[in-house]
Amino acid sequence: MRSICFYFQVHQPYRLREYRFFDIGDKHNYLDDYTNQMIMRRVAEKSYLPMNQLLLNLINENGSDFKVSFSISGTAMDQFEAFHPEVIESFRKLADTGNVEFLTETYAHSLASLKSKDEFAKQVQMHSEKTERLFGKVPTTFRNTELIYSDEIGEMVSNMGYKLMLTEGAKHVLGWRSPNFMYNSVSNPELKLLLKNFRLSDDIAFRFSEQSWKDWPLTTEKFVDWLANTNPDEEVVNLFMDYETFGEHQWEETGIFSFMQDLPSELLSKTDFIFSTPKELGERLKPVSAIHVPTPISWADEERDLTAWLGNELQDEAFDKLYDLEPQIKSITNPKILKDWLYLQTSDHFYYMCTKWFSDGDVHSYFNPYGTPYDAFINYMNVLSDFSIQVEKNSNPESDFSGFRETVSNIAEKVENVARKTAKTTSEKAKTAYNKGKNVKFEDIKDMSDTAVKKLVKEIKVEELSVALKDAEKELVDKVIPNLSKKAKQKYDEIQKDLQSVKKSDIKKFKKDIEDRIKDLWG
Repeated sequence: MRSICFYFQVHQPYRLREYRFFDIGDKHNYLDDYTNQMIMRRVAEKSYLPMNQLLLNLINENGSDFKVSFSISGTAMDQFEAFHPEVIESFRKLADTGNVEFLTETYAHSLASLKSKDEFAKQVQMHSEKTERLFGKVPTTFRNTELIYSDEIGEMVSNMGYKLMLTEGAKHVLGWRSPNFMYNSVSNPELKLLLKNFRLSDDIAFRFSEQSWKDWPLTTEKFVDWLANTNPDEEVVNLFMDYETFGEHQWEETGIFSFMQDLPSELLSKTDFIFSTPKELGERLKPVSAIHVPTPISWADEERDLTAWLGNELQDEAFDKLYDLEPQIKSITNPKILKDWLYLQTSDHFYYMCTKWFSDGDVHSYFNPYGTPYDAFINYMNVLSDFSIQVEKNSNPESDFSGFRETVSNIAEKVENVARKTAKTTSEKAKTAYNKGKNVKFEDIKDMSDTAVKKLVKEIKVEELSVALKDAEKELVDKVIPNLSKKAKQKYDEIQKDLQSVKKSDIKKFKKDIEDRIKDLWG
């Protein structure tokens, strides 16, 4: 029997409030309580509560035939307790069925595995204890933040006593091999590895409502057919995704809940697949080979690397400055400082500083509460400056802080210089990245990514676009139209009925206007 392994990541960061330079040394409350509570309540009502009820119903309908797994970050669990305890109760009901496995990860959804073995191990232990306290389950499977894995991380995880870990089935690691088998770590062969099938997982998580996708709409029947036609010798299809996929990233109106509602019965009745938890697979499957991962991989973006969090000078500067504090943190017992230390490690803070432009820019901007990566960097560094002072005061009570304002001013000046330098470098790369900016032509739109086309058409009036596309080659029209919003597409169709003849001079004018718009956006 072949297996389907559903794993859902549940995570919400603690977002920082707007923290100005003049707050440093004066205000020590860093969190945006209003926004954190508002977002948690919204996601709970749209995603967590209805999806938990749906899964509970599926378990009641299918008994032991239907199983799923979760890891819930410590920052999410803390917010459940603070803002919406009903969510905890709904997860407890799932835990009580015996059909749900809870995995462990870093408490703060942090990147500690890349910087500190001690902090990494400490957070994993904290998370395991919190999961057991809230849901009565002791995790035995490990899942690192953002599925980050390397041979070195695998060794750390194995030394903690874990025998099974989840990670990404990255193409550049697997080569010709399929992710649909059990593998093991090359450095620690006893550590088994379940690899995400990113194509099938992302079909649900990212492409489900994408009308420009060639396989849209994704029906349950179509997805089950794809699964049925996978190589019968392959043992497991790992479908790993954010839990917020259901109701938040993919709204209820897209049909995502109905898709999930119908999936188990369709799969169990028409294929030889069964549903299994990671723990069950770890006990049943033997590794087919070891995988060698010298450089860390993740499940993020097209590159499947770390560049979403540590890909530029802003991120590296903030990351290094944060962990420079670790030696002093070890001597501190103040609970507020220790909690702030945890929350400031959350990977999202570094994600907000990402300066990637084209391949995943829309995804990054969707989750980013800041106007620019530089705003995110400066705000974080302001907070970190004050936090550093609090750490110093608590670890060295006899220190003289009369000169701290000058020290902070020096930090602020460096922050500004780093931001300015990185902004200039990123801008220069962006100019080169899209046909060297000034050389772009209207017809080149057909070679752009769907993400870039979507960004472009949002900036253009439908009337102008309709004229510019008049008599355009079919390949160009076929590239643009699927990337229009539903409302814009409707308007485009209406305009076509009335658009009989258009002056060539008007077509030329609007093409030129659109070329200029491309240059404004990316040149």
